[in-house]
Amino acid sequence: MPSGDVLVLIDESGRVIEWARPAEDLFGWSAEDAIGQSVTSLMRESAAGGKWRGKFSDEAAVLVKPVLRGTSVVWQVLAAGDAMSGQDAAILKAVFTHSPVRLYVLDHRLRVVRMSTVTGEQHGMSDVLGTHFTEACEFSEPEEEAAVAQGVLESGEPVVNRLVPRVKAPGRPTRRIYSVSYFRLEDSGGNVVGLVTSALDVTERENAQNRLALLDTVRTQVGHLLNVMDVCSELVDAVVPAFAGMADVEVIEEVVRGEEPPPVPVHRDVPLRRAAFRGPVAGPPVGVESSLPVDTPFSDILSDLQPRLVKIDEGSSWLAADPARADVVRRSGAHSLIVAPLALRGHALGAVSFYRYGQEDHFDKEDVAVASAMCAHAALCMDNARQFMREWIIARTVQHRLLPHQPATHATVEISQLHLPDPEGGGAWSDAIALPGARTALIVGDVAGQGIAAAITMGLLRTAIHTLAALDLQPDELLARLSDTTARLVAARATLPPDPVNREPLTARCVIAIYDPVDLTCTIARAGLPDPVAVFPNGTSASLSVPAGPSLAESSSAPFPAITVSLPEGTTLAMGTTAPADGILAPSGSLRPFLEGIGTRPLREVCDAIADTLTDSHPTGEMLMLLARTKALSQERVLTCDLPADPEAAPIARAAARRQLETWDVDEETAFTTELIVSELVGNAVRYGAPPLQLRLIFERVLTCEVSDAAASSPQVKHARTVDETGRGLFIIASLADQWGTHYRTQGKTVWAEQPTGAAAELQNDAEGP
Repeated sequence: MPSGDVLVLIDESGRVIEWARPAEDLFGWSAEDAIGQSVTSLMRESAAGGKWRGKFSDEAAVLVKPVLRGTSVVWQVLAAGDAMSGQDAAILKAVFTHSPVRLYVLDHRLRVVRMSTVTGEQHGMSDVLGTHFTEACEFSEPEEEAAVAQGVLESGEPVVNRLVPRVKAPGRPTRRIYSVSYFRLEDSGGNVVGLVTSALDVTERENAQNRLALLDTVRTQVGHLLNVMDVCSELVDAVVPAFAGMADVEVIEEVVRGEEPPPVPVHRDVPLRRAAFRGPVAGPPVGVESSLPVDTPFSDILSDLQPRLVKIDEGSSWLAADPARADVVRRSGAHSLIVAPLALRGHALGAVSFYRYGQEDHFDKEDVAVASAMCAHAALCMDNARQFMREWIIARTVQHRLLPHQPATHATVEISQLHLPDPEGGGAWSDAIALPGARTALIVGDVAGQGIAAAITMGLLRTAIHTLAALDLQPDELLARLSDTTARLVAARATLPPDPVNREPLTARCVIAIYDPVDLTCTIARAGLPDPVAVFPNGTSASLSVPAGPSLAESSSAPFPAITVSLPEGTTLAMGTTAPADGILAPSGSLRPFLEGIGTRPLREVCDAIADTLTDSHPTGEMLMLLARTKALSQERVLTCDLPADPEAAPIARAAARRQLETWDVDEETAFTTELIVSELVGNAVRYGAPPLQLRLIFERVLTCEVSDAAASSPQVKHARTVDETGRGLFIIASLADQWGTHYRTQGKTVWAEQPTGAAAELQNDAEGP
């Protein structure tokens, strides 16, 4: 008997209305005997006889399915061919009975002929059967979904996980979102018999993803400008309409002026300035000052800094206390409100009001948490802008220029600075920054221009390079990042109101040299400043030909090439701004003999002699030069040990470190900690690095442990779980060491860790003498 043949047609009352010839062969009744009979009585009679009356076996399989005929549901009995297994039937039953996914079986006209139990319980089985599936599912865009379903029915290409919103039900605060999929149904002969539609409620999942995306947007877009009012504008642009249909930001007037924000509770008479507003209707003018009426959600949050979810209706008492805000609410049709504080460290900066109106979903508790997180980030950005404005205002009133301090004393270099300032002030500076491994960064920089603007910019760049130096970067990378910082300063400066201080473009130049007293090498890169000069111990001198890089913040994408040169102990390195280039640093300069005859004279005397000569000639403009005489680190204070790239490396390294620490007379606690650090550093290098491996201990102002390998991968601190057997190495190092980091070389990297020790200071004092 062919599969799919219609045997019997039964109406809604259970009576036979059609009886095909194959049914006569199967059941044994003629059409005249069966039509009009109750199918229940026919089956009962067959069961009472113990077997079928027809000529086919008892195991002949049939399928019964509902179909629509007009507006009525009738039941077809079809030959099923091979019988469905019990397992298949159980799976279908479980899916249609217990699955939380809504399932709809549709006919060729996309009408519902069967549905899962959960769907029937929610809608009512009799109310849904026979209706178009878009009506049953209550999609907000029924025509679009009908077109998609029809396309699947015609092409056979399934559509999976299509996000479709439903019509917002009356009384529901939020609109539900469903993940809808469409699959075509075909029989064993390949004939199209209908469509299956599944719908899963993913509202919570989508809302959570949208909230995370919103927070990322706020963190990315808010805080670019160093102005409190601009930060508020960035906030409302980021949240409307992604989070709210209308947003209103009010900031305490003291904060706008760059003053310290008041602690809570804020006095009721403290004025607030409307900093930003965005919505479907015109709101109060931005920039206007006002005081918050008492007994309203807006004044309450400035007393306890707790965000509030407020339902808006005509009976809300606070609307009468704030007529101006009530008018905006009334005209916009707002129905839900979140009021969140702008606060930092217990001090109030202002308040933000988020409104939703019309068909927008009502706010819920999760939205309150999102609003608080956004306002926390905005408050931090506002405080940064406030501090910048405060410092800027102070700087505008300062009548003397900001000068850098004399470089600190270093064990491996003797430093002296020659600085002849311009009467109008300037932006030249020099620095000597101690780096891990007894290295020293020597820096000379210059900001073009005069007066307060150049001095302030110099201070900002100097602070930035101190921060960047802590990352232990090479000079070329340091200059690249300093150039990026300068470019951001240029962009921020462009947003400030025009005034005489900001009329000149920002131009800055810099040269950086990093001296290694162990290898006796110096790596140098420059951005616009002249080549350094090296004066060797034998009295000869030479200009170090460092490839020129662009000035800082130039639009050019040219790199900052670096070179590495060997400097014997006792070499004096001279670096300066553009002003002393011709007279001192150039080979034909009139003051070059002062450098070439430097010998072993104290560098301070050399600087004073040059300064006296220049003062007599009445130079113009600012002049700065840094002199640095190199010293070698005694080999007695350095341990270098090559290691195998296998598990034996750690015991070898510990033993070598233990012997050397005993030689250095390091106390037991420091020695134990050092062995542990060495073991973890070497273990990480063996596990994750590449040969060759090398251990180096340096005993100078601090005790430094270095492990080098040829891999360029960056080590990361992991937070291992209790049951994990590995993953704690760098965490242990970070807990024990005073500082640790990674220094990248041309081939591979060096991971280092520093520990303070009194013995190192004593050894350093002994080396330097009285």
